Amino acid sequence: MLNKKKILIGVCGGIAAYKLAYVVRLLIKEGAQVKVIMTESAKAFIGPLTLSTLSKNEVYSDFFDSETGVWSNHVELALWADVFLIAPATSNIIGKMANGICDNLLLATYFSAKSSVIVAPAMDLDMSDHPSLKRNLTQLQDDNVSIIPFEHGELASGLTGDGRMAEPMTIVKHVSNSLKIITDFSNKTILVNAGPTQEAIDPVRYIGNRSTGKMGVAIANELASRGALVHLVLGPTSENFNFHSSIQVVHIQSAQEMFDACSKIFTSCDAAILSAAVADYTPSIKSDTKIKKAANTLTIDLVKTPDTLAALGKIKTSKQTLVGFALETNNELENATKKLKKKNLDMVVLNSLADKGAGFGHDTNKVTCIHINGDIRTFDLKSKTAVATDIVNQLKEIIQ
Repeated sequence: MLNKKKILIGVCGGIAAYKLAYVVRLLIKEGAQVKVIMTESAKAFIGPLTLSTLSKNEVYSDFFDSETGVWSNHVELALWADVFLIAPATSNIIGKMANGICDNLLLATYFSAKSSVIVAPAMDLDMSDHPSLKRNLTQLQDDNVSIIPFEHGELASGLTGDGRMAEPMTIVKHVSNSLKIITDFSNKTILVNAGPTQEAIDPVRYIGNRSTGKMGVAIANELASRGALVHLVLGPTSENFNFHSSIQVVHIQSAQEMFDACSKIFTSCDAAILSAAVADYTPSIKSDTKIKKAANTLTIDLVKTPDTLAALGKIKTSKQTLVGFALETNNELENATKKLKKKNLDMVVLNSLADKGAGFGHDTNKVTCIHINGDIRTFDLKSKTAVATDIVNQLKEIIQ
């Protein structure tokens, strides 16, 4: 039952829009509250009055109602929803969602959504098979949008193949499943670190690396969505992240600041996943003023930075679980296993720069999880969001 769950539905302009009358009716029958947004083109396929009558709520389509003078607040609609279902989702609307184009009320609400978003695509055979559509659907999945697969059958053009929108019962099942919230990390407090560090040379220049923090933030969001209180220590990054409300973010710049923050937080945590790319060395002397270009060469003396992962491994208790990352370029498995043992970890997550699409700067990753008991689990290349789920599932198996 969907008792009092709030379902927001975005209806787009496709022949499959007629099925939304059945979807709304089934959701209401399950006890859900339903509100509907329609694009202008959707009105050519199903009337707003039909969906308003079935949902027992007004139907929204414009930002501003010229007759009543009432503004449709897309932010309030987005915050109201427990789930945002977009069906039928046309190639046009999918392309705009994937590429940040916002030119109607439905899209403005999508870009303000904090709830889970489900898309039920519907289009003709050639459109459904087009490479650009496949790219856009992949992008939506990377953006945490759930896709209900096409069904095979007769299409409006008379062709037979993939492109049919899923049937109403299938759509309602997906909505219901999305509301079964996993809380297997409730009552757990977990430290995650992410991103690079910047080691100042002078007020202008620094030593850094190519880490974006995407992998660590994806892990933090996955843990928070499953009930954990997450402390995220985040290095400097230009990425614009959305953080789950159960994540407490601490921003740092240098390896020393990373060490200090993680050392302080870890003592009150059940587990830690350290994915940050922390600098191994820092300038021994940091100039207070910009170093001017003068001589043909410049020598900078470097000293080791504090090893956060090793330090936590030394103070870890029998009730705490510690996971590290190993980014390797050669002898990957051997080097990662040495790190696992040397730093007293319970698991190490191996990245190899030899794997295409893995490592810094990508939206995808390919990892191998090596456990202290000898278990090794290798996962295929997938989005970092999906990789985060794999890593958290591995943590679930070993957390104290």
